[in-house]
Amino acid sequence: MMDLKKYNVNGYYDELLDPRLQARPGAGKLINYLRKISFEEIQKRKQAAELAIKTMGITFTVYSEGENIDREWPYDIIPRIIPKKEWKYIEKGLQQRLTALNHFINDIYNDQKIIKDKKIPGELLKSSKNFREQCRTIKPLFGVWAHICGSDLVRDSDGTMYVLEDNLRVPSGVSYMLENRKVTKRIFPELFEDYNIMPLNEYTTHLFDTLSSISPRPMDYPEVVVLTPGIYNSAYFEHAFLAQQMGAELVEGSDLIVGEDDCVYMKTTEGLSRVDVIYRRIDDLYIDPEIFNPDSLLGVPGLIRAWKKGNVALANAPGAGVADDKVVYTYVPEMIRFYLDEEPILPNVPSFSCENEKERKHVLANLENLVVKPANESGGYGMLVGPHSTKKQRSEMAKLVKAKPRNYIAQPVINLSTVPTLCDSEIEPRHVDLRPFTLQGDRTYVTAGGLTRVALVKGSLVVNSSQGGGSKDTWVVAPTKG
Repeated sequence: MMDLKKYNVNGYYDELLDPRLQARPGAGKLINYLRKISFEEIQKRKQAAELAIKTMGITFTVYSEGENIDREWPYDIIPRIIPKKEWKYIEKGLQQRLTALNHFINDIYNDQKIIKDKKIPGELLKSSKNFREQCRTIKPLFGVWAHICGSDLVRDSDGTMYVLEDNLRVPSGVSYMLENRKVTKRIFPELFEDYNIMPLNEYTTHLFDTLSSISPRPMDYPEVVVLTPGIYNSAYFEHAFLAQQMGAELVEGSDLIVGEDDCVYMKTTEGLSRVDVIYRRIDDLYIDPEIFNPDSLLGVPGLIRAWKKGNVALANAPGAGVADDKVVYTYVPEMIRFYLDEEPILPNVPSFSCENEKERKHVLANLENLVVKPANESGGYGMLVGPHSTKKQRSEMAKLVKAKPRNYIAQPVINLSTVPTLCDSEIEPRHVDLRPFTLQGDRTYVTAGGLTRVALVKGSLVVNSSQGGGSKDTWVVAPTKG
């Protein structure tokens, strides 16, 4: 039998166990199961999971010293549980948030009412790395620019769920969420009999329906393609997975051409075939060498021209990343009030914007207690975690903040919640976040749960797979019937 008496939540909020080590709502059957099973047996399940991941070819790519290294997906077999009642509240908050963000992006590229009404400073746009002047006056179908959003949620020690950031350019991770569920079903089939777990497998159907809804040609099955930078991209596994699951073609820039009629065509063995929707997994600056980076070999010359004329839909739309900026993030609650006339359902993490002189002084005086982030980096790169930093690192960050204050925000350290995780000799708490995926086209859909990312190193708050993190299956659990 597994001994959870030594399990120590250390003052953090644990997703499965309360401070008295009693199961939280919805987690009772799982905790009882873990208490009954032997450590040897659970290690066998872990080995079975590792074999399944290897057999299924679930990998991600790490860039290291100029080389691309394919690694098997790091996965912990003990799932995270969220009661359905709590999830419905979170789901409503995510829908509200993406609706407001899309209003904001559409406004910024058109009327700019939010700036004229002085709810956010116009300087914010002028200095934004992801604002695309080339996208001005464009009005995509339904006013939606960000069709796929991955918002990162974190829970603090008091149980409050915060939005840490929104990923609106090319958010990744959804394929691992779906594959985690397949692996968990293989190794814990008996638990799926005990629980009423909300399904995830319809995500790719919803994704295809979302993409189809923005097609310029009204068809039941428009030609949808997934545009990938190629096999050396860190998320190539996901690009191939989603294309296969949707029944869509996986293409590179060289597979597409813009015709004289300003429509996009795919090269096939039978000739050219018109493309209606491109789910692009290439950054803005590389998608069209005519408009952005002229040296790009990844994109399609004339693609933006075809998009502007309404002959092809792009998801996510170029320019959507203007709302991905971590400084813009600090204004999302104001956007919700401005565009929707509602109070935010999900709070932001309290944040300090370094372009504000008063807030910058506070940040520079308290670097050892704060997390400082660059406005447009992702994957945990370029940030300072104050309590775990050296004096030299803080000094270097202070220089960067002073040199380019617009490029940095700071936040208090959130004591990320924990989940029991299978370690070398016992089950121990490890910190987690959560990335649910929200789709928006003619309607809005939120995944039931999302990708729980886990910091596999003891005490670490870094959950990114590129920096040693792993993942867990996330169960949204409805009360069992009968």
